[in-house]
Amino acid sequence: MKKLVLALSLLCSIAACSAEKHPASTSGTEHPTSADLKEASTMKIRLTINGMPTTATLIDSPTTRDFIALLPITLKLDDYASTEKIAYLPKNLTTQGAPAGIDPAVGDITYYAPWGNLAIFYRDFGYSKGLIKLGRFDTGVEALAASDSLTILIEAIPR
Repeated sequence: MKKLVLALSLLCSIAACSAEKHPASTSGTEHPTSADLKEASTMKIRLTINGMPTTATLIDSPTTRDFIALLPITLKLDDYASTEKIAYLPKNLTTQGAPAGIDPAVGDITYYAPWGNLAIFYRDFGYSKGLIKLGRFDTGVEALAASDSLTILIEAIPR
């Protein structure tokens, strides 16, 4: 009987520790929103859009680390659906550990895995399967709405 009580106590302890490591989403939706994604370990990047510099903060994830390995990079951003600017990357990024999709917010820098492109949102948009958040503009996202096509230089900012 003592062994059974001890075994049940051990199982309850393990379950409690596991629950602490995997908190429930705070958004109240079944799909993760931009706010649900942790930004525990971050990196700053500089984005120069048609000669105008701004900054963004990237989150730490396998997809983001793959993206950082491409920096510095100059891309041509084209408008897509009057909502986002997109550019095709020179290689596909890993999707290891990524959610099935996200609900992007204005200013989000994302990777759209099905097409292999960078997507930066300057207007609100709904949940998209295959969309992975890389980070978020700190300021200056309004510069993206200025024209249909833009040139952007993205580079890491040393710590």
